[in-house]
Amino acid sequence: MNQPTTKAVAEWGRVITAMVTPFDAGLAPDYGQAARLARRLVDSGTDAVLVGGTTGESPTLTDNEKLRLIEAVLDAVGDRAPVLAGTGTNSTAASVTLTRKAEALGVHGVMLVAPYYNKPPQAGLIEHFRTVASETRLPVMVYNVPGRTGVNITPETMAVLSEVPNIVALKEAGGSADQAAQMVRAVGGRVRVYSGDDSLTVPMLSVGAVGVVSVASHVAGPLVAEMVAAFADGEVRKAAELHRRLLPLFKALFLTTNPIPVKAALRLQGFDVGDPRPPLVAATPAQVQAIREAMVESGVEVQR
Repeated sequence: MNQPTTKAVAEWGRVITAMVTPFDAGLAPDYGQAARLARRLVDSGTDAVLVGGTTGESPTLTDNEKLRLIEAVLDAVGDRAPVLAGTGTNSTAASVTLTRKAEALGVHGVMLVAPYYNKPPQAGLIEHFRTVASETRLPVMVYNVPGRTGVNITPETMAVLSEVPNIVALKEAGGSADQAAQMVRAVGGRVRVYSGDDSLTVPMLSVGAVGVVSVASHVAGPLVAEMVAAFADGEVRKAAELHRRLLPLFKALFLTTNPIPVKAALRLQGFDVGDPRPPLVAATPAQVQAIREAMVESGVEVQR
């Protein structure tokens, strides 16, 4: 397959929002609200949107629902911002099939999570990502999130994967700035490393990451974009100040399982995306209050 151009990858930008999936009162995907959310995100500082990731409740979405969401978001913002699709599963064959279908719709790239639950060894991870990447012409982002998958992609494995022409980015959510630095060193500039944790964005930028795949940008998009841009422009003190300002929000959005808090936070801003699908549940009143207080403390808009 063709490898993507450097320009195509660079156009993903520095702030990618891992978009929630709006549901209606019957917990069916609300495709119209998904389109409105995508426009809201791009209008508020998001460079690219990611559909069907963990924040989008991918484990509870059918493939047809994922594809319809991709179509809705492409129609809404595909001419203004790159649209990436989460097409990784814990089955290599299923990941290939979904990736091909997403490519046919016109997405600008795909994100492949490390296979979850079956806990492949590092050799299995290499084979999985190589196989899926070889079946698409799209640029690929690898997603390392051992807290959810049960397996950590090591820097040594990423060094091998960085030689695959269309594996061009890594969302690193291992929770360690030390590992992030090792990842940046291992890929030798061949792969763009993004923070997968809002609360580690500036620390990861300081060791060579290029941006963030963000949850907080749903409700604090301009501030997240300003923080990342400040660091890129050499205004490290300003970036650090913004990071500290937003830290209460970053922490509150993960006081329980993502995306429960961010859906509550959006509702607090008057943008209702519905409740999560089971087995997730809506935020409790106490959690909503904690989220509200963190938003106020961080200087983020809250409707009264």
